[in-house]
Amino acid sequence: MTADPRFHPPGPPLSLADAAALAGGALRGGDPLARIAGVGPLAGAMPGEVSFLDNRRYAGQLATTRATAVVLAEEFAAKLPEGVAAIVTAQPYLGFARLAAALHPRPGPRPGIHASAVVDPTALIGEGCEIGPLAVIGAGAEIGAGSIIGPHAVLGDGVVLGEGCRIGAHATISHCIAGRRVVLHPGARVGQEGFGFAVTPEGRFETMPQLGRVILGDFVEVGANACIDRGSQADTVLGAGTRLDNLVQIGHNVRLGRGCVVVAQVGISGSTTVGDGVQLGGQAGITGHLTIGDRARIGAQAGVMGDVPAGSDVVGSPAWPAKDALRAFAALRRLGQKPSRG
Repeated sequence: MTADPRFHPPGPPLSLADAAALAGGALRGGDPLARIAGVGPLAGAMPGEVSFLDNRRYAGQLATTRATAVVLAEEFAAKLPEGVAAIVTAQPYLGFARLAAALHPRPGPRPGIHASAVVDPTALIGEGCEIGPLAVIGAGAEIGAGSIIGPHAVLGDGVVLGEGCRIGAHATISHCIAGRRVVLHPGARVGQEGFGFAVTPEGRFETMPQLGRVILGDFVEVGANACIDRGSQADTVLGAGTRLDNLVQIGHNVRLGRGCVVVAQVGISGSTTVGDGVQLGGQAGITGHLTIGDRARIGAQAGVMGDVPAGSDVVGSPAWPAKDALRAFAALRRLGQKPSRG
């Protein structure tokens, strides 16, 4: 199924020569001046569209694809049918992503403030911003040029957004300083009070004031309904380029490095420090006050209760080094097998 133009308007077509250059690849076969105007999956792409192959399990679909061109690795180029051009690159997925973004560009802001929006007179709205219906912009807030604030979004007093940010419908932000081109998907919550309290002698809970901020680096992206608590005494920090999937919870005072990937339903408890380039699989849980080293990888549903060295792979709950855990799982499986009868 190709992109529905009602939701993904097409951009200008590309020649195959330009498409190959944009994808960082080499054109094999096909007319360099032939044009593509859209994208599609291998099995459904039509003439005039480009597709890609990045997973060898779908290699069997190459023989029957009707796409005008396919972005793929060198080893698969010979499997294309006659008349289908190959755009050969070492990174097909990245190359295709760049083509898809060019052929179906994300709509830019429609400058203006909707009549139903509530914008405090002391807020600073940059040039070319779009402020959607029923959005609320608090006192002293600053919004960088070319940003989009979606319907019902709320920016609290003093919030700062860099240029080119996109804040989705019903997202809320308070106590936050954000860099350039930060994206919050619908329903994201940034800057709310962290989960901190003291217990009285009578057994009641008294909230510990949460006096920090949230600092979002350039190009940070926060998924739908993800939550990032503000710091308690220090700040909660997400480094440049870090991506959170939907339904992620980041506790107060957590520090995430640059270029981290945090998949759906991960929870990171307060005051944990995560290095650069760390990957956390879905539903992993990280206890508080830990250190996760640079480029560590945490498997899905892992329960991390101790520090993880840089470059390590851990899985399981409690989390073990991946090789040790896989050996343990294999031993458990053998224990469960019925003994053979001689």
